[in-house]
Amino acid sequence: MTTWPVHGHIDGPIVMIGFGSIGRGTLPLIERHFTFDRSRMVVIDPDDRDRAILDRHGVRFIHQAVTRDRYRHLLEPLLGSGGQAFCVNLSVDTSSLDILRLCRELGALYIDTVVEPWPGFYFDRSADPESRTNNALRATVRAEKERSPGGPTAVSCCGANPGMVSWFVKQALVDLAAEFGHRGGTPGPDDRPGWGRLMRDLGVKGIHIAERDTQRSRHPKPPDVFVNTWSVEGFLSEGMQPAELGWGTHEKWLPPDGRLATIGSRAGAYLLRPGANTRVRTWCPSLGPQYGFLVTHNESLSIADFFTLRDGDHVVYRPTCHYAYHPADAAVLSLHELFGRGGKRQSEIHILDEHEIVDGIDELGVLLYGHAKNAYWYGSRLSIDETRDLAPYQNATGLQVTSAVLAGMVWALENPRAGIVEADEMDFRRCLEIQRPYLGPVTGHSTDWTPLTDRPGLFPEDIDPSDPWQFRNVLVH
Repeated sequence: MTTWPVHGHIDGPIVMIGFGSIGRGTLPLIERHFTFDRSRMVVIDPDDRDRAILDRHGVRFIHQAVTRDRYRHLLEPLLGSGGQAFCVNLSVDTSSLDILRLCRELGALYIDTVVEPWPGFYFDRSADPESRTNNALRATVRAEKERSPGGPTAVSCCGANPGMVSWFVKQALVDLAAEFGHRGGTPGPDDRPGWGRLMRDLGVKGIHIAERDTQRSRHPKPPDVFVNTWSVEGFLSEGMQPAELGWGTHEKWLPPDGRLATIGSRAGAYLLRPGANTRVRTWCPSLGPQYGFLVTHNESLSIADFFTLRDGDHVVYRPTCHYAYHPADAAVLSLHELFGRGGKRQSEIHILDEHEIVDGIDELGVLLYGHAKNAYWYGSRLSIDETRDLAPYQNATGLQVTSAVLAGMVWALENPRAGIVEADEMDFRRCLEIQRPYLGPVTGHSTDWTPLTDRPGLFPEDIDPSDPWQFRNVLVH
Protein backbone atom coordinates (compact mmCIF):
# COMPACT_ATOMS: atom_id res chain seq x y z
CA MET A 1 0.00 0.00 0.00
CA THR A 2 1.20 3.50 -0.78
CA THR A 3 -1.53 5.31 1.18
CA TRP A 4 -2.17 4.00 4.68
CA PRO A 5 -5.46 4.69 6.48
CA VAL A 6 -5.57 6.82 9.61
CA HIS A 7 -7.64 4.85 12.09
CA GLY A 8 -8.06 7.38 14.86
CA HIS A 9 -6.83 10.35 16.88
CA ILE A 10 -5.12 10.09 20.27
CA ASP A 11 -5.67 13.44 21.98
CA GLY A 12 -3.63 12.70 25.09
CA PRO A 13 -0.11 11.46 25.77
CA ILE A 14 1.18 8.16 24.39
CA VAL A 15 3.45 6.36 26.85
CA MET A 16 5.28 3.34 25.46
CA ILE A 17 6.98 1.18 28.08
CA GLY A 18 9.73 -0.91 26.53
CA PHE A 19 11.63 -0.32 23.30
CA GLY A 20 12.87 -3.77 22.40
CA SER A 21 12.13 -5.54 19.14
CA ILE A 22 8.35 -5.12 19.49
CA GLY A 23 8.51 -1.51 20.66
CA ARG A 24 10.73 -0.57 17.72
CA GLY A 25 8.31 -2.17 15.30
CA THR A 26 5.20 -0.68 16.88
CA LEU A 27 6.48 2.92 16.71
CA PRO A 28 6.16 3.36 12.91
CA LEU A 29 2.70 1.76 12.93
CA ILE A 30 1.50 4.25 15.55
CA GLU A 31 2.93 7.08 13.47
CA ARG A 32 1.33 5.73 10.30
CA HIS A 33 -2.18 5.03 11.56
CA PHE A 34 -2.94 7.63 14.27
CA THR A 35 -2.87 11.37 14.51
CA PHE A 36 -1.38 12.62 17.78
CA ASP A 37 0.77 15.33 19.30
CA ARG A 38 4.35 14.03 18.90
CA SER A 39 5.54 16.27 21.73
CA ARG A 40 3.34 14.23 24.07
CA MET A 41 4.73 10.82 23.14
CA VAL A 42 7.39 9.27 25.35
CA VAL A 43 9.22 5.95 25.39
CA ILE A 44 10.59 4.50 28.64
CA ASP A 45 13.29 1.81 28.73
CA PRO A 46 16.32 0.99 30.92
CA ASP A 47 18.31 0.16 27.75
CA ASP A 48 19.21 3.05 25.46
CA ARG A 49 20.86 1.08 22.64
CA ASP A 50 18.14 2.15 20.16
CA ARG A 51 17.78 5.72 21.29
CA ALA A 52 18.99 6.90 17.88
CA ILE A 53 15.77 5.62 16.32
CA LEU A 54 13.71 7.72 18.71
CA ASP A 55 15.89 10.74 18.05
CA ARG A 56 15.27 10.36 14.31
CA HIS A 57 11.53 10.16 14.91
CA GLY A 58 11.50 13.10 17.31
CA VAL A 59 10.17 11.04 20.24
CA ARG A 60 11.14 11.80 23.82
CA PHE A 61 13.06 9.06 25.64
CA ILE A 62 13.26 8.38 29.38
CA HIS A 63 16.22 6.16 30.23
CA GLN A 64 14.82 4.45 33.31
CA ALA A 65 13.43 1.14 34.45
CA VAL A 66 9.77 0.96 35.47
CA THR A 67 10.04 -0.67 38.89
CA ARG A 68 7.70 -1.80 41.64
CA ASP A 69 8.86 1.06 43.87
CA ARG A 70 8.75 3.86 41.31
CA TYR A 71 6.18 3.01 38.64
CA ARG A 72 3.50 5.30 40.07
CA HIS A 73 5.94 8.17 40.61
CA LEU A 74 7.16 7.80 37.01
CA LEU A 75 3.92 7.14 35.16
CA GLU A 76 1.32 9.29 36.93
CA PRO A 77 2.64 12.66 35.68
CA LEU A 78 2.95 11.30 32.13
CA LEU A 79 -0.46 9.63 31.90
CA GLY A 80 -2.35 12.29 33.82
CA SER A 81 -1.29 15.35 31.83
CA GLY A 82 -4.62 15.87 30.06
CA GLY A 83 -6.63 14.26 27.27
CA GLN A 84 -7.22 10.54 26.68
CA ALA A 85 -3.83 9.01 27.45
CA PHE A 86 -2.78 5.68 25.96
CA CYS A 87 -0.25 3.38 27.66
CA VAL A 88 1.36 0.83 25.34
CA ASN A 89 3.15 -1.65 27.59
CA LEU A 90 5.65 -3.72 25.55
CA SER A 91 8.13 -4.38 28.33
CA VAL A 92 9.49 -7.24 30.41
CA ASP A 93 9.92 -7.29 34.19
CA THR A 94 7.02 -4.92 34.83
CA SER A 95 3.70 -5.87 36.41
CA SER A 96 1.00 -5.69 33.76
CA LEU A 97 -1.65 -5.85 36.48
CA ASP A 98 -0.28 -2.94 38.51
CA ILE A 99 0.25 -0.72 35.46
CA LEU A 100 -3.15 -1.67 34.02
CA ARG A 101 -4.79 -0.79 37.34
CA LEU A 102 -3.00 2.57 37.49
CA CYS A 103 -4.05 3.43 33.94
CA ARG A 104 -7.69 2.73 34.74
CA GLU A 105 -7.45 4.86 37.89
CA LEU A 106 -6.19 7.73 35.75
CA GLY A 107 -8.73 7.17 32.95
CA ALA A 108 -6.05 6.13 30.46
CA LEU A 109 -6.39 3.44 27.81
CA TYR A 110 -4.02 0.49 28.11
CA ILE A 111 -2.71 -2.41 26.02
CA ASP A 112 -0.10 -5.12 26.52
CA THR A 113 0.94 -8.36 24.82
CA VAL A 114 1.35 -10.57 27.91
CA VAL A 115 0.47 -10.66 31.60
CA GLU A 116 3.95 -9.82 32.82
CA PRO A 117 4.98 -9.94 36.53
CA TRP A 118 7.57 -7.98 38.47
CA PRO A 119 11.07 -9.57 38.40
CA GLY A 120 11.54 -12.83 40.26
CA PHE A 121 8.29 -14.58 39.35
CA TYR A 122 9.47 -16.84 36.54
CA PHE A 123 12.56 -18.21 38.26
CA ASP A 124 11.37 -18.37 41.87
CA ARG A 125 12.65 -21.74 43.12
CA SER A 126 10.65 -21.39 46.34
CA ALA A 127 7.31 -21.20 44.50
CA ASP A 128 5.25 -24.28 43.69
CA PRO A 129 4.86 -25.00 39.95
CA GLU A 130 1.20 -24.02 39.66
CA SER A 131 1.84 -20.59 41.14
CA ARG A 132 4.33 -19.96 38.30
CA THR A 133 1.86 -20.82 35.51
CA ASN A 134 0.29 -18.45 33.03
CA ASN A 135 -3.05 -19.56 34.41
CA ALA A 136 -2.06 -18.06 37.75
CA LEU A 137 -1.00 -14.81 36.09
CA ARG A 138 -4.15 -14.66 33.98
CA ALA A 139 -6.30 -15.27 37.05
CA THR A 140 -5.03 -12.05 38.65
CA VAL A 141 -6.22 -9.98 35.69
CA ARG A 142 -9.55 -11.81 35.45
CA ALA A 143 -10.09 -11.23 39.18
CA GLU A 144 -9.44 -7.52 38.62
CA LYS A 145 -12.03 -7.55 35.82
CA GLU A 146 -14.60 -9.02 38.22
CA ARG A 147 -13.63 -6.61 41.01
CA SER A 148 -13.81 -3.56 38.76
CA PRO A 149 -16.12 -4.13 35.76
CA GLY A 150 -16.50 -1.60 32.98
CA GLY A 151 -14.55 1.63 32.94
CA PRO A 152 -11.61 2.64 30.72
CA THR A 153 -10.57 -0.02 28.25
CA ALA A 154 -7.54 -2.14 29.08
CA VAL A 155 -6.64 -4.74 26.45
CA SER A 156 -4.80 -7.66 28.03
CA CYS A 157 -2.56 -9.97 26.00
CA CYS A 158 -2.97 -8.60 22.49
CA GLY A 159 0.00 -9.54 20.32
CA ALA A 160 0.21 -12.26 17.70
CA ASN A 161 -0.23 -15.01 20.25
CA PRO A 162 -1.88 -14.34 22.53
CA GLY A 163 -4.08 -11.98 20.54
CA MET A 164 -4.36 -12.44 16.79
CA VAL A 165 -4.71 -16.22 17.05
CA SER A 166 -7.97 -15.82 19.00
CA TRP A 167 -9.37 -13.90 16.05
CA PHE A 168 -8.10 -16.63 13.72
CA VAL A 169 -9.97 -19.28 15.73
CA LYS A 170 -13.29 -17.50 15.18
CA GLN A 171 -12.64 -16.99 11.47
CA ALA A 172 -11.68 -20.64 11.13
CA LEU A 173 -14.95 -21.64 12.81
CA VAL A 174 -16.89 -19.45 10.41
CA ASP A 175 -15.05 -21.11 7.50
CA LEU A 176 -15.85 -24.60 8.79
CA ALA A 177 -19.48 -23.72 9.44
CA ALA A 178 -19.84 -22.48 5.85
CA GLU A 179 -18.17 -25.63 4.49
CA PHE A 180 -20.38 -27.89 6.60
CA GLY A 181 -23.54 -25.91 5.81
CA HIS A 182 -24.05 -25.24 9.51
CA ARG A 183 -26.76 -22.69 10.25
CA GLY A 184 -24.51 -20.95 12.79
CA GLY A 185 -22.00 -19.93 10.10
CA THR A 186 -21.36 -16.52 8.58
CA PRO A 187 -21.26 -14.00 10.13
CA GLY A 188 -20.88 -16.04 13.33
CA PRO A 189 -22.64 -16.11 16.72
CA ASP A 190 -23.50 -13.00 18.67
CA ASP A 191 -22.36 -14.08 22.13
CA ARG A 192 -19.91 -16.26 23.98
CA PRO A 193 -22.24 -19.24 24.58
CA GLY A 194 -23.10 -19.17 20.89
CA TRP A 195 -19.44 -19.50 19.95
CA GLY A 196 -19.06 -22.41 22.36
CA ARG A 197 -22.07 -24.17 20.88
CA LEU A 198 -20.80 -23.59 17.34
CA MET A 199 -17.40 -25.11 18.15
CA ARG A 200 -19.01 -28.05 19.92
CA ASP A 201 -21.57 -28.66 17.16
CA LEU A 202 -18.86 -28.62 14.49
CA GLY A 203 -17.10 -31.40 16.40
CA VAL A 204 -13.89 -29.51 17.18
CA LYS A 205 -11.95 -31.35 19.88
CA GLY A 206 -9.10 -28.89 20.17
CA ILE A 207 -6.81 -26.24 18.75
CA HIS A 208 -3.07 -26.11 18.24
CA ILE A 209 -1.52 -22.67 17.95
CA ALA A 210 0.69 -24.18 15.26
CA GLU A 211 3.69 -22.06 14.26
CA ARG A 212 6.76 -22.64 12.12
CA ASP A 213 9.43 -19.94 11.85
CA THR A 214 11.84 -20.62 8.97
CA GLN A 215 13.66 -17.27 9.02
CA ARG A 216 17.42 -17.76 8.94
CA SER A 217 20.45 -15.58 9.20
CA ARG A 218 23.37 -15.33 6.83
CA HIS A 219 25.53 -16.10 9.89
CA PRO A 220 25.32 -19.48 11.71
CA LYS A 221 24.58 -19.42 15.43
CA PRO A 222 27.83 -19.12 17.41
CA PRO A 223 28.39 -21.15 20.59
CA ASP A 224 27.30 -19.53 23.86
CA VAL A 225 24.89 -17.12 22.13
CA PHE A 226 21.10 -17.44 22.33
CA VAL A 227 19.69 -16.38 18.96
CA ASN A 228 16.00 -15.71 18.38
CA THR A 229 13.70 -13.72 16.10
CA TRP A 230 12.04 -11.95 19.04
CA SER A 231 12.72 -11.21 22.71
CA VAL A 232 15.10 -13.75 24.22
CA GLU A 233 14.16 -12.65 27.74
CA GLY A 234 10.48 -13.12 26.96
CA PHE A 235 11.00 -16.51 25.32
CA LEU A 236 13.11 -17.88 28.16
CA SER A 237 10.74 -16.57 30.82
CA GLU A 238 7.73 -18.34 29.34
CA GLY A 239 9.81 -21.31 28.24
CA MET A 240 10.93 -22.02 31.80
CA GLN A 241 7.38 -21.93 33.13
CA PRO A 242 5.58 -25.28 33.35
CA ALA A 243 4.27 -26.63 30.05
CA GLU A 244 0.61 -25.67 30.08
CA LEU A 245 -2.53 -26.18 28.04
CA GLY A 246 -6.27 -25.72 28.05
CA TRP A 247 -7.68 -29.12 29.00
CA GLY A 248 -10.51 -30.41 26.80
CA THR A 249 -13.46 -32.54 27.84
CA HIS A 250 -12.58 -35.22 25.26
CA GLU A 251 -9.23 -36.00 26.92
CA LYS A 252 -8.96 -39.40 28.64
CA TRP A 253 -5.33 -39.38 29.84
CA LEU A 254 -3.18 -36.98 31.83
CA PRO A 255 0.57 -37.64 31.89
CA PRO A 256 2.02 -38.88 35.19
CA ASP A 257 3.61 -35.47 35.72
CA GLY A 258 0.41 -33.67 34.71
CA ARG A 259 -1.79 -31.72 37.08
CA LEU A 260 -5.21 -30.12 36.58
CA ALA A 261 -5.40 -26.41 37.37
CA THR A 262 -6.88 -25.34 40.69
CA ILE A 263 -6.55 -21.57 40.17
CA GLY A 264 -8.93 -19.17 38.43
CA SER A 265 -11.19 -20.64 35.74
CA ARG A 266 -9.53 -24.06 36.14
CA ALA A 267 -9.76 -24.52 32.38
CA GLY A 268 -6.24 -25.88 32.04
CA ALA A 269 -3.63 -28.40 33.02
CA TYR A 270 0.13 -28.14 33.45
CA LEU A 271 3.10 -30.50 33.43
CA LEU A 272 5.97 -30.62 35.93
CA ARG A 273 8.52 -29.75 33.25
CA PRO A 274 9.48 -26.60 31.32
CA GLY A 275 7.49 -25.89 28.19
CA ALA A 276 10.54 -25.10 26.10
CA ASN A 277 11.80 -28.63 26.77
CA THR A 278 8.46 -30.38 26.07
CA ARG A 279 7.68 -31.48 22.52
CA VAL A 280 4.35 -32.09 20.82
CA ARG A 281 3.34 -33.24 17.34
CA THR A 282 1.58 -30.75 15.10
CA TRP A 283 1.18 -29.63 11.49
CA CYS A 284 1.74 -26.47 9.43
CA PRO A 285 1.05 -26.02 5.68
CA SER A 286 4.52 -25.28 4.36
CA LEU A 287 6.47 -28.22 5.77
CA GLY A 288 3.70 -30.45 7.05
CA PRO A 289 4.17 -32.57 10.20
CA GLN A 290 6.60 -31.19 12.76
CA TYR A 291 7.60 -31.15 16.38
CA GLY A 292 6.72 -28.04 18.34
CA PHE A 293 7.40 -26.91 21.90
CA LEU A 294 4.52 -26.84 24.36
CA VAL A 295 5.35 -23.37 25.66
CA THR A 296 2.72 -21.86 27.93
CA HIS A 297 0.78 -18.89 26.57
CA ASN A 298 -2.23 -16.93 27.77
CA GLU A 299 -4.27 -17.95 24.71
CA SER A 300 -4.01 -21.62 25.67
CA LEU A 301 -6.18 -20.80 28.68
CA SER A 302 -8.26 -17.91 27.33
CA ILE A 303 -9.43 -19.78 24.21
CA ALA A 304 -10.25 -22.95 26.14
CA ASP A 305 -12.08 -20.85 28.74
CA PHE A 306 -13.96 -18.73 26.20
CA PHE A 307 -15.42 -21.74 24.36
CA THR A 308 -16.36 -23.68 27.52
CA LEU A 309 -19.99 -24.72 27.86
CA ARG A 310 -21.47 -25.44 31.29
CA ASP A 311 -24.62 -26.95 32.71
CA GLY A 312 -24.69 -25.19 36.05
CA ASP A 313 -21.29 -25.83 37.60
CA HIS A 314 -20.61 -28.83 35.37
CA VAL A 315 -18.42 -28.39 32.29
CA VAL A 316 -20.09 -30.17 29.37
CA TYR A 317 -17.75 -29.04 26.60
CA ARG A 318 -14.30 -27.52 26.40
CA PRO A 319 -11.65 -27.77 23.65
CA THR A 320 -8.06 -28.64 24.35
CA CYS A 321 -5.84 -25.73 23.35
CA HIS A 322 -2.09 -25.24 23.41
CA TYR A 323 0.85 -23.69 21.67
CA ALA A 324 2.90 -25.96 19.39
CA TYR A 325 5.87 -23.76 18.49
CA HIS A 326 8.73 -24.55 16.15
CA PRO A 327 10.90 -21.42 16.42
CA ALA A 328 13.64 -20.46 14.00
CA ASP A 329 16.32 -23.15 13.69
CA ALA A 330 18.86 -20.92 15.44
CA ALA A 331 16.50 -20.68 18.43
CA VAL A 332 16.02 -24.47 18.47
CA LEU A 333 19.81 -24.89 18.62
CA SER A 334 19.95 -22.25 21.34
CA LEU A 335 17.41 -24.14 23.45
CA HIS A 336 19.31 -27.40 22.92
CA GLU A 337 22.47 -25.72 24.13
CA LEU A 338 20.73 -24.05 27.09
CA PHE A 339 19.08 -27.18 28.45
CA GLY A 340 22.24 -29.17 27.85
CA ARG A 341 24.01 -26.90 30.31
CA GLY A 342 21.35 -27.21 32.99
CA GLY A 343 19.18 -24.27 31.96
CA LYS A 344 21.97 -21.73 32.32
CA ARG A 345 21.51 -18.90 29.84
CA GLN A 346 24.20 -18.21 27.28
CA SER A 347 26.64 -15.37 27.84
CA GLU A 348 25.18 -13.35 24.97
CA ILE A 349 21.73 -12.93 23.43
CA HIS A 350 20.96 -11.82 19.90
CA ILE A 351 17.72 -10.98 18.07
CA LEU A 352 17.86 -11.38 14.29
CA ASP A 353 16.89 -8.11 12.66
CA GLU A 354 15.49 -7.56 9.19
CA HIS A 355 18.91 -6.80 7.70
CA GLU A 356 20.66 -10.06 8.59
CA ILE A 357 17.84 -12.50 7.71
CA VAL A 358 18.34 -13.94 4.24
CA ASP A 359 14.97 -15.64 3.77
CA GLY A 360 12.13 -17.48 5.47
CA ILE A 361 8.61 -16.99 6.76
CA ASP A 362 6.79 -17.02 10.05
CA GLU A 363 3.83 -19.31 9.49
CA LEU A 364 1.52 -18.74 12.44
CA GLY A 365 -2.00 -20.08 12.61
CA VAL A 366 -4.55 -22.21 14.41
CA LEU A 367 -5.10 -25.90 13.70
CA LEU A 368 -8.67 -26.85 14.58
CA TYR A 369 -8.87 -30.63 14.81
CA GLY A 370 -11.16 -33.57 15.50
CA HIS A 371 -14.09 -32.46 13.31
CA ALA A 372 -15.62 -34.17 10.28
CA LYS A 373 -12.89 -32.89 7.95
CA ASN A 374 -10.16 -33.94 10.44
CA ALA A 375 -8.10 -30.73 10.76
CA TYR A 376 -8.12 -27.19 9.38
CA TRP A 377 -5.24 -24.71 9.69
CA TYR A 378 -5.94 -21.00 9.27
CA GLY A 379 -3.34 -18.29 9.61
CA SER A 380 -0.65 -15.91 8.39
CA ARG A 381 2.29 -16.94 6.22
CA LEU A 382 4.35 -13.75 6.32
CA SER A 383 7.80 -13.68 4.72
CA ILE A 384 10.79 -11.53 5.58
CA ASP A 385 10.73 -10.07 2.06
CA GLU A 386 7.12 -8.94 2.45
CA THR A 387 7.91 -7.57 5.89
CA ARG A 388 10.69 -5.37 4.53
CA ASP A 389 8.24 -3.88 2.05
CA LEU A 390 5.54 -3.29 4.65
CA ALA A 391 7.20 -1.71 7.68
CA PRO A 392 10.63 -0.87 9.12
CA TYR A 393 12.51 -2.08 12.21
CA GLN A 394 11.16 -5.65 12.35
CA ASN A 395 11.24 -9.15 10.96
CA ALA A 396 8.22 -11.29 10.04
CA THR A 397 7.73 -12.53 13.61
CA GLY A 398 7.74 -8.99 14.94
CA LEU A 399 5.27 -7.63 12.38
CA GLN A 400 2.69 -10.27 13.27
CA VAL A 401 2.91 -8.98 16.85
CA THR A 402 3.08 -5.24 16.22
CA SER A 403 0.19 -5.25 13.75
CA ALA A 404 -1.94 -6.97 16.42
CA VAL A 405 -0.96 -4.25 18.88
CA LEU A 406 -2.12 -1.75 16.27
CA ALA A 407 -5.45 -3.55 15.87
CA GLY A 408 -5.92 -3.66 19.64
CA MET A 409 -5.20 0.06 19.95
CA VAL A 410 -7.74 0.89 17.24
CA TRP A 411 -10.37 -1.28 18.93
CA ALA A 412 -9.69 0.36 22.28
CA LEU A 413 -10.06 3.85 20.80
CA GLU A 414 -13.35 2.80 19.19
CA ASN A 415 -14.51 1.14 22.44
CA PRO A 416 -13.01 3.32 25.19
CA ARG A 417 -15.29 2.11 28.02
CA ALA A 418 -15.14 -1.65 27.53
CA GLY A 419 -13.28 -2.40 30.77
CA ILE A 420 -10.65 -5.15 30.91
CA VAL A 421 -10.80 -7.41 27.86
CA GLU A 422 -8.86 -10.22 26.23
CA ALA A 423 -8.64 -10.74 22.47
CA ASP A 424 -11.34 -13.42 22.64
CA GLU A 425 -13.79 -10.74 23.84
CA MET A 426 -13.09 -8.26 21.04
CA ASP A 427 -14.65 -7.95 17.58
CA PHE A 428 -12.53 -10.37 15.57
CA ARG A 429 -13.74 -9.02 12.23
CA ARG A 430 -12.77 -5.44 13.02
CA CYS A 431 -9.40 -6.44 14.47
CA LEU A 432 -8.49 -8.61 11.47
CA GLU A 433 -9.65 -5.87 9.12
CA ILE A 434 -7.07 -3.56 10.70
CA GLN A 435 -4.31 -6.16 10.87
CA ARG A 436 -4.59 -8.10 7.60
CA PRO A 437 -2.61 -5.66 5.41
CA TYR A 438 0.44 -6.62 7.51
CA LEU A 439 0.05 -10.40 7.56
CA GLY A 440 1.03 -11.53 4.08
CA PRO A 441 -1.07 -14.41 2.74
CA VAL A 442 -3.81 -15.33 5.22
CA THR A 443 -5.08 -18.72 4.12
CA GLY A 444 -6.90 -21.85 5.24
CA HIS A 445 -5.67 -25.40 4.64
CA SER A 446 -7.34 -28.74 5.36
CA THR A 447 -5.22 -31.80 6.09
CA ASP A 448 -5.75 -35.50 6.73
CA TRP A 449 -2.68 -35.62 8.97
CA THR A 450 -3.16 -36.77 12.58
CA PRO A 451 -0.68 -37.39 15.43
CA LEU A 452 -0.85 -41.08 14.53
CA THR A 453 0.21 -40.51 10.91
CA ASP A 454 3.57 -41.86 9.71
CA ARG A 455 5.02 -42.81 13.09
CA PRO A 456 8.21 -44.87 12.69
CA GLY A 457 6.73 -47.99 14.29
CA LEU A 458 10.12 -49.44 15.23
CA PHE A 459 9.47 -49.47 18.98
CA PRO A 460 6.46 -49.91 21.28
CA GLU A 461 4.59 -46.64 21.93
CA ASP A 462 2.17 -45.57 24.62
CA ILE A 463 -0.58 -44.34 22.30
CA ASP A 464 -4.36 -44.40 22.00
CA PRO A 465 -5.27 -45.71 18.53
CA SER A 466 -9.00 -45.30 19.24
CA ASP A 467 -8.80 -41.49 19.00
CA PRO A 468 -5.94 -39.91 17.03
CA TRP A 469 -6.44 -36.50 18.68
CA GLN A 470 -5.91 -37.54 22.28
CA PHE A 471 -3.18 -35.54 24.02
CA ARG A 472 -1.59 -38.92 24.72
CA ASN A 473 -0.80 -39.13 20.98
CA VAL A 474 0.18 -35.47 20.60
CA LEU A 475 2.75 -35.40 23.40
CA VAL A 476 6.21 -36.65 22.48
CA HIS A 477 7.03 -39.02 25.36
